[in-house]
Amino acid sequence: MSSWRTGFTTGTCAAAAAKAAAVVLCGGAPPEHVDVPLPDGTRVTLPTGSVKGDSSFAEAAVRKDAGDDPDVTDGCMVTVSVEWSDDGDVTYRAGEGVGTVTKPGLSMPLGEPAINPGPRRMIREAVREVTHQGVQVTISIPGGRKLAEKTFNPRLGVEGGLSILGTSGIVRPFSTPALREALKCALRVAVACGVKTPVFVPGRIGEKAAKALFQLSPEQLIEAGNEWGFILDEAAEIPFDRLLVVGHPGKLAKLPGGWWDTHSSRSGSPIPMVTALACKLLSRHLESSRTVEGIFRQLADPEREALADALSAAVRQAISARVMERFEVSVVLVNMSGDFLGQDGDTAAWR
Repeated sequence: MSSWRTGFTTGTCAAAAAKAAAVVLCGGAPPEHVDVPLPDGTRVTLPTGSVKGDSSFAEAAVRKDAGDDPDVTDGCMVTVSVEWSDDGDVTYRAGEGVGTVTKPGLSMPLGEPAINPGPRRMIREAVREVTHQGVQVTISIPGGRKLAEKTFNPRLGVEGGLSILGTSGIVRPFSTPALREALKCALRVAVACGVKTPVFVPGRIGEKAAKALFQLSPEQLIEAGNEWGFILDEAAEIPFDRLLVVGHPGKLAKLPGGWWDTHSSRSGSPIPMVTALACKLLSRHLESSRTVEGIFRQLADPEREALADALSAAVRQAISARVMERFEVSVVLVNMSGDFLGQDGDTAAWR
């Protein structure tokens, strides 16, 4: 596990650059390092690149270090400029290489810079450690427009560049041999602690929802990342009683399609399957959507739960086959906010 090097999200880099620029805007000396808060309450310190400006306009840059994750933005400079604004709040603009939301179904409204809610909160907190006056923050990633062509952004309706992402502020390498060793270690710890009913989640959304919905010990909860084929094959060799899988359908709906590595660069889109299932189940046509979340947002509550239940059943069937039905499987789907969508299988063991 010592070789598993984590990195920092573009959101963390933007927060650090914004704070460095805000220091100069407020008359301070350009800082060589900046510490910023992460969503979990911890803090990290990042080195700055060029920091310049005066009391009306300032700019700073932080180089993205994705750790051992093969992130498309690894090594990029995240540049942030700040200037005073009259509305009293921290506002955001997309600079060079940062995209704009042009389609519904994403976490930001149409026309907004593609700076996700988590990074916006991080940037705001970092700036507020320096000043409580109104500040306009412009984020740029030189070369980001070209890099975005290697991502799903064009298909998702984010045009003009990359998205500023990050729910935890930390990049965890979800596609390295070190991660697989870490997953085996987590399974070994679970077995050693007597866990018979583990819970697998894709990432932080599933983790947060699982903790909110169920009574779990720390050893029960294992973050699989994108390595679903690997972890399920490992789990099939362990005499578990039951397995619960909790997560967003945007990830888990890939499993019935046979994509057991759910990384976006190595798997297809689940949208056609989810759309086809919804149309068949509801006996009506749905508007096209660029995201699975957008499909669910079109539906009224009873339809949404019916689709989620049916999709949960498909995911459950795929996972059960993968583990050769050696233990019972239950699946719970949640939305991007972690709210319950639907389920298949008995979850009493985790209540």
